[in-house]
Amino acid sequence: MATTTGTTTGTERYEGFTAEERAAMKDHARERKKAAARRGASREEKEAAAERDVLAKIAELPEADRVLAEKVHALVRTVAPDLTPRLWYGMPAYARDGKVLCHFQSAQKFGTRYATLGFSDLAALDDGSLWPASYALKELTPADERRVAALIEKAAG
Repeated sequence: MATTTGTTTGTERYEGFTAEERAAMKDHARERKKAAARRGASREEKEAAAERDVLAKIAELPEADRVLAEKVHALVRTVAPDLTPRLWYGMPAYARDGKVLCHFQSAQKFGTRYATLGFSDLAALDDGSLWPASYALKELTPADERRVAALIEKAAG
């Protein structure tokens, strides 16, 4: 999401990444360094450390986002326990074989009015020639939780 501004001629000029985008890239770089530092560890140790990182990140979120992220985390761990929690651009994500399948983005991260549950192209959510790849989350009622659980289960195949 690069920002642009129109000039008096109506053309757009690239101004670079937003502060939020730069912060997300820095988070991603830190995540890669942590992963590299764990190269000698066993798979179980890496996964346990990655889950601790995700839980710590969730704990840092503002209350509204934290509650949603905790629910999403619990749903993923319940309906798709084979997915591995990890941080992705500073947000909780869930991967298979190292590739992110779905992720949570807090509303605070980019100053939006709702959090997002997003799915990558690896998610098995295909429905004809058009389907949603992300969902806005403002709260999770029990009915919403069932719907999100079904989405995660379907996405994980």
